[in-house]
Amino acid sequence: MAAASRSGGVVQEVAKLSVEQLQAVKEQIDAELSVLQDSVGSIRTAANRFEMAASALNNLSLQKEGQQMLVPLTASLYVPGVLENVDNVLVDVGTGYFIEKSLPEGKDYCDRKINFLKANHDKLVEVASEKRSAAEQVSLVLQAKMRSSAAPSEQ
Repeated sequence: MAAASRSGGVVQEVAKLSVEQLQAVKEQIDAELSVLQDSVGSIRTAANRFEMAASALNNLSLQKEGQQMLVPLTASLYVPGVLENVDNVLVDVGTGYFIEKSLPEGKDYCDRKINFLKANHDKLVEVASEKRSAAEQVSLVLQAKMRSSAAPSEQ
């Protein structure tokens, strides 16, 4: 009930603005929406990377020491290597820092990061939805004002 009355109040406030002010508000909301959508995409990409890392850790736990494997240097360059330790992994904690953790701790780290990113993703999607609704309301009021200002000039 509070949201409905707040929404109605916003529409009344927006209706008091001039056409130029409405256009400025619409542009601002559209810019904010664009930033939010970029952030949602970035968070989704980061979550996918952590999910891939968690999957790699699960695969690593199935491997044996001394096994030959290809080690990725870049996305498209691999070199041959030998697996020496399946009990510990290096975890990238950002800005070029790595921490050695046990395999279960590494999995837990990835899972916590995935949960954190998904929670932020959900919040951003909700905020983006609210911004989209606000943009639609402003657009409707703007169209109505433009029609009403055009109607007297036609007569």
